[in-house]
Amino acid sequence: MSEHEFYMNLAINNAKAMKGQTDPNPLVGAVIVNHNRIVGVGAHLKVGEPHAEIHALRMAGDQASGGTIYVTLEPCSHHGRTGPCAEAIVKAGIKKVVVATLDPNPIVAGNGIAILKNAGIEVIVGICEEESIKMNEVFNKFIVKKQPFITLKSATTLDGKISSSSWDSKWITSEEARKDVHQLRHEHVGILVGVHTVIKDDPELTTRIPNGRNPIRIILDSTLRIPLDAKVVQDQKAPTWIFTSMNHNKEVKKKLEQLGHQVFVTSGEKRVNIHETLTILGEHSVSSVLIEGGGEVNASFLKEQLVDKLVLYMAPKLIGGKQAPGFFAGTGIEKMAEAIDLSDLDVQKIGKDFKFTGYPVYK
Repeated sequence: MSEHEFYMNLAINNAKAMKGQTDPNPLVGAVIVNHNRIVGVGAHLKVGEPHAEIHALRMAGDQASGGTIYVTLEPCSHHGRTGPCAEAIVKAGIKKVVVATLDPNPIVAGNGIAILKNAGIEVIVGICEEESIKMNEVFNKFIVKKQPFITLKSATTLDGKISSSSWDSKWITSEEARKDVHQLRHEHVGILVGVHTVIKDDPELTTRIPNGRNPIRIILDSTLRIPLDAKVVQDQKAPTWIFTSMNHNKEVKKKLEQLGHQVFVTSGEKRVNIHETLTILGEHSVSSVLIEGGGEVNASFLKEQLVDKLVLYMAPKLIGGKQAPGFFAGTGIEKMAEAIDLSDLDVQKIGKDFKFTGYPVYK
């Protein structure tokens, strides 16, 4: 590992520690080094607060002058809720800036680098670039497409079942795997299920880890069949947003709104328009969504090629039976040549279970 990679890895690790706090902003870390000593460290904590570079500069103080700053993302050049970091770096007397990757945000897009170079600062770009890009996969999609990054999560047996034929699904996976799922919930802005899951399981869809963030609960319900005594309607533990079709029950809509919930009517005549749903979520700054639906919801998002990432927890159990549901329903793929591959597949053992993480490659 080179000296640049060593310090950039420190910056990346600082940034990753804030996962689940910065949405819809990116994860960013910064480290300032002067005379082979770390004099400043920073990470972006949440929207509206100073960026990582500013935290690191404040810690370094006068020792920043003549030093090198390592930043996981190109320093910003625009006036938002905070001032431009590129200008602050110039003012501090930094002599070298090492950047992992350029900012995909169109209002930055190389402008930060230009400010630094015009001030006579040496700039190096591309150190630990791949890891930095992957770390901000949510931001990278959201800032360009204005739609949330979609992670589909499911828990199955070895034969791909999400419950028995009697719809009993507690518990397929181990306690360790379920804790990992709650960490996933904490890291996402929204969690999405179909109304059938609400009717069948009456879930809370909350995060049960210390200091965990409860995501917005997003329910797809074409006709508004959601029970008004469901936990997601009554418990007030997190916002509940219901997306429906033109064929919805107007009385139920009125009652849901009286209870303080948002109901979005999409243009679908009989079914929720999921493309429109994602557009609306993007307009409301929901940058990431974790799908925990049943087979039909999972299949509808995969069919429309809307899933960006798949997380599958697989337990060493067998259920069998034609009537036991699998985690993908619908008509499925007709030919093996059209099957969806997974790229960058990662496999971990969690408790007794296996966690598969990959990215769908659509034909």
